[in-house]
Formats: sequence, C-alpha cells, structure tokens
Amino acid sequence: MTHLWVRSESRDHEQRVGVTPEGVKELMNAGIKVTVEKSSSRAIGIDGYRATGCEIAPEGSWTDAPREAIIFGLKELPEDGTPLPHHHIMFGHAYKGQPSGRVLLDRFKAGGGTLFDLEYLVGEDGRRVAAFGYWAGYAGAAVSLMCWIAQQTGSIVEPVGVYASSKAMQEDLNERMAAFDDKRPSALIIGALGRVGTGGADLCTSMGLPVTKWDMAETSSGGPFPEVLEHDIFLNCILARPGTPVFVPASAKTAPRKLSVIGDIACDPDSDFSPIKVYDRVTTWDAPALRVHNDPVLDVTAIDNLPSMLPTEASEDFSSQLLSSLLTLDSLDEGVWSRAKATFDEHL
Repeated sequence: MTHLWVRSESRDHEQRVGVTPEGVKELMNAGIKVTVEKSSSRAIGIDGYRATGCEIAPEGSWTDAPREAIIFGLKELPEDGTPLPHHHIMFGHAYKGQPSGRVLLDRFKAGGGTLFDLEYLVGEDGRRVAAFGYWAGYAGAAVSLMCWIAQQTGSIVEPVGVYASSKAMQEDLNERMAAFDDKRPSALIIGALGRVGTGGADLCTSMGLPVTKWDMAETSSGGPFPEVLEHDIFLNCILARPGTPVFVPASAKTAPRKLSVIGDIACDPDSDFSPIKVYDRVTTWDAPALRVHNDPVLDVTAIDNLPSMLPTEASEDFSSQLLSSLLTLDSLDEGVWSRAKATFDEHL
C-alpha cells in the first residue's frame, strides 16, 4: 500500500501544508495510507486531520518513518547533513546551482532516496501542476504597498507577519492607507498574465491602485523600459532565466524617477539573469525592505516565502491543485512523478 507521510515544517514563519484534511480523506478513500505529523506551527490544526482517521505522528518524526513511506513537505529540511533514504516531495531549490542545493543532492545520493521537486512536477504540457504563485503575488504586492506607506511617513517598513485571511490583510492595509486622503500610488506589474502577476494585480486593484499590466508582448523589445521608473511601485513577477531583459538597471538608483518601491516577487537576486540590478540579497519578515538609495528613496522588498503570510488560503488552494497528482502516487514510474524523477536523476 502506498504510504504518504505529511511532515511538519521546520522553517521559521512557515505555517503552510501541502494537503488539507479534505484532501487526506480523498487519498485514504483511494486506498493510500496517510500519516500526518503534529505541528506546533501549521495553520490548519491537527484535529481536522485526526477526524479523517489517518495516523498521527509526533512532530519531526519523519526521519524514523518506514523506508517505503513517501515524505511530503514544502520547505527545506533541517540542514544536518544526514543521508536521505526516502522518497521526498518538497521544494528542493537544488537544480539552479545553489550551494545548498548541491549539499541536498549529495544527501540524497548518500541515502539512496529521491527528490520529487514540486517546482518540477509538471504535466505533459510542461506547466507546473500546482503552485503558490497567486498568493506570492498577492502578499508581495501587499508588502510593497506597506513599504510605500512607510515611506510617506519618512520611515522604512516594519516587520511583517501572518494574516488569518486575505480579507484581514486588506483591512489592515486600508487602516494604514486611511491617513493619506485617498492618495494611491501607481503600480506597474511585469508578468501580469501569470499566476504571480494575477495575484499582485488583484491585491492592487482591491486597494484602488492604478495598475499597468505588462507581459511578454510589452517586454519583447528587450528594453530599456523607462516606464518602470515612471510608476511609484514596480512588481517583478518573472523568474530570472537566460534572455530575461533587465527591467531595473543599477543606474536607476540615481536616475530621475518616480519609482520608490520595487517588489521583486520572483526573488532571485543572486542569479546572473536577475532583471533587478539594484540589490543583491533577499529580505526577511523581520526586515522586509532593503533601502538601496536614500535621495530619492528606493526600497526593495524580496521575501522568498510570501505565501506563508496567508497560510490557510495558500494551503487550501495548493492542496486543491496538487490532489489529483497525489492520487496517482501508486504509479511513481508514470506521469508527473516519472518526469520529476527524470529531472532529479539528471541533476544528481
């Protein structure tokens, strides 16, 4: 019998989970055994999982799971260097030359396990079967707006945290905006037709921001793009890859501009192909903005786990997207799983 083991997350500020209790029930009805670890941080409580009749395990006990169990989590494993003998479903961040990724692959090689990377779990058309992109865009736009609001008072944005819902996030933003007499910053979104860009545009629209939406047609010229500097907020929703145009050159710091906030939601500053050339490191929940220039002010926000700010909605959405693939776990040599395995073997 196929056995899916849903592990707890060890990363700070991570409350998401890849499958909901409703999804667990469907998996069990399909004949898949499910074990769910307790978690001190998960947004969806353990009682909902317990009600499905699945097995409940102590937090962090996946290391002792049966060898045949498939370990399912989202973010990084503890970096303790131990060999990994299980199949793992997770975001590995191991295939783009990241130093930590090489270490992770070596752990799989040492243990004989397999990484089914969620970023490379794709259908026959090459598109990802499940992604958190919409909520990354939504939360990234919210943090960018918080940066702009802080600038209006001569400060830099304070630490950010978790919201119970997107409605609660909007209510908080409306309270912050109340002091500005309906003044609204303009926003330019590049990648507006994708999942990330759609989420960013929805947040901006809900807050009454004038939004300019660009995608491949508007950026096919390769730049430069002076329009970026003519907006208050710029949201980059395009992943860095060979051939990606530069949207914000290093010279933008001192150039005449209206731009004061860059939300690099794609968040890949250490890539040679990054389209944002004014910063070199990610930002954090505790320090959401990096001030890269003072006069005129320019802040960059680039948080790499933005959907965690809305963990319940993000988890429910992701689970609904991924469930049909999880239901095929008894056929790891076919479909999305075989394609993910081939990608793993290539990089190993």
